[in-house]
Amino acid sequence: MQQSPVTTAHVRVHKQNFSSKCLEGEVSAGDFKWEFIWKFTNGELLVEPSLGRALIEDALLRFLIKKDYYLEPGGDYNFIVRAKF
Repeated sequence: MQQSPVTTAHVRVHKQNFSSKCLEGEVSAGDFKWEFIWKFTNGELLVEPSLGRALIEDALLRFLIKKDYYLEPGGDYNFIVRAKF
């Protein structure tokens, strides 16, 4: 049986602002790198640039929701994406 492909994604949180209710940072996986803004009150996730965004957007949102209260500015985090980048 063949195993599913996986890639480790790396997240770095740059800024967290409770008054504007958003978290800003960057995520990289494979040869791709994106900047993101997560507006955590309404669950809106903005990921730029658009190149490869569809590969990471859903997995990143699930990670952010799951680790919500553990994320801090300056922190580095990893999660697994079930795809090969």
